[in-house]
Amino acid sequence: MSANGVMFQYFEWYLEDNGTLWKSLKDDANHLKEIGITSVWIPPSYKATGTNDTGYGVYDVYDLGEFDQKGSIRTKYGTKMELHAAINALHDKGLNVYADVVLNHKAGADGTDTFMAVEVDPNDRKTQVSQPYEIEGWVRFDFNSRNNRYSGFKWRWEHFNGVDFDNKSGKKAIFRILGENKNWSEDVSLEFGNYDYLMFANVDYMHPDVQKETLNWISWFVKETGVDGLRFDAVKHINSQFMKKFLNHIHNEFGNDFYAVGEYWESSKSIIDHYINAIDYQMDMFDVVLHYNFYRASLDGKNYDMRTIFDDTIVKHHPAISVTFVNNHDSQMDQSLESRVDKWFSPLAYGLILLRRDGFPCVFYGDYYGLTRENSMSPIRDEIDKLLNIRQNHAYGDQIDYFDHKNVIGWVRLGNEEHPHGCAIIMSSGDSGVKNMNVGQMHHGEIWIDKMGNVQDHIIIDEQGNGLFEVNGGSISVYVSQS
Repeated sequence: MSANGVMFQYFEWYLEDNGTLWKSLKDDANHLKEIGITSVWIPPSYKATGTNDTGYGVYDVYDLGEFDQKGSIRTKYGTKMELHAAINALHDKGLNVYADVVLNHKAGADGTDTFMAVEVDPNDRKTQVSQPYEIEGWVRFDFNSRNNRYSGFKWRWEHFNGVDFDNKSGKKAIFRILGENKNWSEDVSLEFGNYDYLMFANVDYMHPDVQKETLNWISWFVKETGVDGLRFDAVKHINSQFMKKFLNHIHNEFGNDFYAVGEYWESSKSIIDHYINAIDYQMDMFDVVLHYNFYRASLDGKNYDMRTIFDDTIVKHHPAISVTFVNNHDSQMDQSLESRVDKWFSPLAYGLILLRRDGFPCVFYGDYYGLTRENSMSPIRDEIDKLLNIRQNHAYGDQIDYFDHKNVIGWVRLGNEEHPHGCAIIMSSGDSGVKNMNVGQMHHGEIWIDKMGNVQDHIIIDEQGNGLFEVNGGSISVYVSQS
């Protein structure tokens, strides 16, 4: 990760099904570079169940918008050629590209197999609630239109360990597939007893052929696209020992600088700690705990104690591997993990990820460009642009915290040799306030102004380097030297 790097998640859940995202991304490359973005996380780029699928209903991971499958050649986001053009445009501007990888399941099967299975309790998947019986499941993936191009692997029932529909009886349930050495993986989240099964046809990573094919695919995919890293979806549902093997494989093949980040949607620090240890710290983790702290703060307002905003977070306890974010596609309206940070607090939250020393911040497309379905939640592009500019030019060096008030908190960045100016940040989740903070004696006599434009009065730094910095209620101000 580059100094003061910033990731940009370049999609939201409800984008229109018009196949233009790759074109838009290509055209946006220069702008992203100019505002201080250093890497772009793109949505799943392979063929899903249809062009209206955001990409997480994975059908064919070898079809990047090249073959006529699932009703079209393009994916929701465009064709393979357009994907390559977007990646090349980003690389030309010096930006890294991180691809979204969904390993947990496959969807949109071409046909059915019959096999033995048992029903399990949805709230405790270790408890079976039926005798074994034969069911018919959608688990055959032939990819006839691709005609063995890139891979001749055909998926059958033995490559999965769970489904949620019996085509023979029409029954919906969670079925655990029976067979030799076949069970739920033990190295997954313990939610619902065992959270290996999430949706669709659940991939069995205990099967040696599945492991071999998946490692072959990722080698092909990285070489084919030229991406610089991967974002792993829903890792709490995937065998952690296989994830460790997978990460070893990509780092051995593409080097230790090849980037990896995982999404483990969990608010418990101890559970995330356990997972990080299980994979030997081989990838960064999205700081879901911090996101939930932001969410609660945005709901509670002045009743939230801002001194606790970083409690139990990854960025506090594992700063070197934390990817901090405010919102993402999973937190959007009508998603199962809906937890959208309210608009009034979002500039404060972005200040808390973009202007801090620790963490790799990620800006969400919906917060910057707006959301297709949530018209009432207008974007905060202007505020994010200002914060990104401050991150680029001022937010460097040592950090001194002034987390000494329930609502009004602040901190100072003292700058470094290359960026000596520094900045002073103050925010309030309640009423307006002031805070005396020291920016260093070298600044005495200087006039400091609020780069956010929220407070019009200027601050004069005294002989000791102190300034009395102001903030409006429910707002953030970031002061820098006028000179």
